[in-house]
Amino acid sequence: MKPLFGYLFLAVGIFAGIAANSFAKISEGFTKTLPIIYMYLLMMVCLFCIAKAMHALPVGFAYSTYSGLTVVGVVAFAMIKYNQIPNLYGLIGIILIITGVVMVNYLGKLN
Repeated sequence: MKPLFGYLFLAVGIFAGIAANSFAKISEGFTKTLPIIYMYLLMMVCLFCIAKAMHALPVGFAYSTYSGLTVVGVVAFAMIKYNQIPNLYGLIGIILIITGVVMVNYLGKLN
């Protein structure tokens, strides 16, 4: 598989992971059936796409990018939908996550 398809699968996996985690919140502790179904379907899409991305891209690159950007995306979703604004320490943590993803993706390739 070409790396371009790996990046595409990675992007779809990230968006599916953000959506799946968002539906987990919307399900209100697994009490609403339809959000649970959406969550499971999106999580399957997410895992499939991440597995395909890891076939074309290095595992460390793919997984660190997926996990970091999914966490940042879920925080952004919570800020927009639920007005859950992180405090100073939360913002510093998010900045460190983004910095870590950038370092793994760009600076890690120099070696």
